[in-house]
Amino acid sequence: MHVDLRQLRHFIALVEYRNFTLAAQAVNLSQPAFSRSIQALEQGVGARLVDRNRNLEPTRKGLVVLEHARRLMGSAQDLVNDVQHFNEREAGELRFACGPAPAAWLMPQAIGLLNRRLPKVRLRFQVDNWQVLGQRLLAEEFEFIVADTRHFEANPDYRVQLLTPHRWGFCCRVGHPLAARDVVTVEELLGYPIAGTLRPPNLRKALVELSGRPDFQTSIECENGYSLVVVLQHTDAIGTTNVSRRNPHLQGGGLKLLHIAGLDVHAEEFFTHYGIVSRAEHRLSYPAQALIECFLEADRELQVQEG
Repeated sequence: MHVDLRQLRHFIALVEYRNFTLAAQAVNLSQPAFSRSIQALEQGVGARLVDRNRNLEPTRKGLVVLEHARRLMGSAQDLVNDVQHFNEREAGELRFACGPAPAAWLMPQAIGLLNRRLPKVRLRFQVDNWQVLGQRLLAEEFEFIVADTRHFEANPDYRVQLLTPHRWGFCCRVGHPLAARDVVTVEELLGYPIAGTLRPPNLRKALVELSGRPDFQTSIECENGYSLVVVLQHTDAIGTTNVSRRNPHLQGGGLKLLHIAGLDVHAEEFFTHYGIVSRAEHRLSYPAQALIECFLEADRELQVQEG
């Protein structure tokens, strides 16, 4: 029986995405080449690993291969980390990812701290929603992610370190028709387009409860937090922002925080639930551990400054 690590990595991706095309894209292969790799793996183990008639669900033998594949991939990454351990304090590459909100208000400070401590480490990061980042984390594209943790905390495949909750609120541009109002009603708020990032569970819950609708979709969606700020500054859309004395967008940055009548700003959905998420069985490299500590330190500093 012949099996290589690339085939195992491709099989893990197929189980995660349940789609040959999406899984092939995740591992940077053409769909035909990816299919050949899965077929070669099945031939190597002498069994079908996924049921092509049941949404590519792993077969019983496929589950056995999947368990070993994940363990072998983790061991292979540990080997790479150990080999690089001798010089990784001075150099090396670290890949991580952030959700849009922590990328905007916490990541710059964390990277600043790391850059002063490990200036030769090369950083590569991605900003996206928690669902995509979770899939790519399991596919071992990142060592860790910083995102909303509610969908990771109960899953034993992940290790979660929570960050300090921060309150958020609705905002608009300074010249917006609602900006001069001391208090804005819910009806007035929902009379304008709502802009936000994709799939934020707390924002969705807040908008559903405010509107009284069974579901609520934002009118403008984007994963880039900075681009959303620019959109708010040039339109009558309503957006969200971190309620902080250090928020540059509220301190002369062109945005105005809105006070909504009857809004319980201390409700759970108006607080962030971010944290640092990594794979439970994966041993983090030294640069990854160092950057995580920088995130935690930047978070503590922000908490002290907010009082």
